[in-house]
Amino acid sequence: MRADPHAVLHGSPGSVLVVDDHRQARESMADVLRQSGHRVACCSSAAEALEAVGRERFDCIVTDLKMPGMNGVDLIIQLERRKYEAQVVMVTAHASVDTAVEAMRHGAFDYIEKPFDVERLERLVARAIERGRLLDAPAAPVDAADAAGAAPAMIGSSRPMRELRRRIAQVAATSETVLITGESGTGKELVARSVHAQSERRNGPLVSLNCPVLSAHLMESELFGHERGAFTGAETSRTGRFELAAGGSILLDEVTEIDLNLQAKLLRVLQERSFERVGSSRTIRADARVIATTNRNLDEEVAAERFRADLYYRLAVLPLVVPPLRDRAEDVPELVDFFLAQAAARLGREACELTPGVYDLLAGYGWPGNVRELENLITRTSVLAMDRRVDADQFRRWLAVDPAVSSAAQTETSDGAIGVGMSLEQTERKLIEATLERFDGHRAKTAQALGIGVRTLSGKLRQYGYAPRAKSFRRAG
Repeated sequence: MRADPHAVLHGSPGSVLVVDDHRQARESMADVLRQSGHRVACCSSAAEALEAVGRERFDCIVTDLKMPGMNGVDLIIQLERRKYEAQVVMVTAHASVDTAVEAMRHGAFDYIEKPFDVERLERLVARAIERGRLLDAPAAPVDAADAAGAAPAMIGSSRPMRELRRRIAQVAATSETVLITGESGTGKELVARSVHAQSERRNGPLVSLNCPVLSAHLMESELFGHERGAFTGAETSRTGRFELAAGGSILLDEVTEIDLNLQAKLLRVLQERSFERVGSSRTIRADARVIATTNRNLDEEVAAERFRADLYYRLAVLPLVVPPLRDRAEDVPELVDFFLAQAAARLGREACELTPGVYDLLAGYGWPGNVRELENLITRTSVLAMDRRVDADQFRRWLAVDPAVSSAAQTETSDGAIGVGMSLEQTERKLIEATLERFDGHRAKTAQALGIGVRTLSGKLRQYGYAPRAKSFRRAG
């Protein structure tokens, strides 16, 4: 019950310009973005970048902040003067909120710090491209499935899933605020997309905001936008997510991560259906349905004074609870078959065949990581299985277990197999090493099979003490 991970993480591919005077950093970012499907060009200076944008249209520009001659902020100013519409992601080696905020005030879409996290870079670029396309065509739907009016696939025919679908249909028929709760990995975002796709607003955009990503300094501008000159360095006006979502829905993912002071402003939007951009007295009507998600217990968050009680009640007009996988174990076979087919398509091979004993094993497992854990497990099996047919004894090696299970029950075997009782860190390392061996040391193929970036894979190998770029990946020293 989860959307296509590549669609969620990477979004629709676009054209990206990477600007950095350091060759290794420049090539690393370009490599990551190409792995995500983007078309990437590189420049070693801001001056060279200005020449490139004069020749070509880019959806997103990823630029270093500190460069000789013209720096990243100067580049943004020049782009604004030329009315060049690309979204800009700023890269800074200075782990300072002040530096990041200054970059945002000069028109950057968002920022990332060096050494950068691969998945964060992928997500930022995807969000920047999505934002640019929304600005170009604000009435166009973000998601092709939504545009067609089709709800995303929700796998499972159990009673809890039938009840959830019935509730989604009831909720979607209104324009009221929806609060989706559930454990991590249950598929809350998929439920949110299904609500939007079945609503009267399905032809409008579904605009998402991952609340934990932005600091409190940047969240207000991101939600409501700001006017040119609203603060020092605000060279351009900025359209907020609520405006972008006009006529559609706005998804506030993990809403409990919003700062308390900003919660009061969000409450006002829900109450009065209006807001003002930062630096403006002009009231803008909020024509967006609010859908919020959280994996926290909101009663506990309110009791601990980490979340406003009045905002909680405003958000929970129409609550939806996504059941954990352990409460709908009868759906596991359907989900397994679905993920087996997906993994086979990604790997370009025939799907594995699991014996009845494997399904019995899965039915008795507790699933602390829910559907996401099951998907990862099936991917792991599809990569590591030496034969098309997999029995319970083979499968058990790849099944991470509850920490409460005694490590004496089954520990790491002498041949390096993944065993019951191993920690998640040990399991991850064994999986990476085995997959790398399966693809004869080929990093790109290994990363693709594992669903991670090449840089992430290389970072993991460095942590394990392997010599860089050595095909056999012998331990360094």
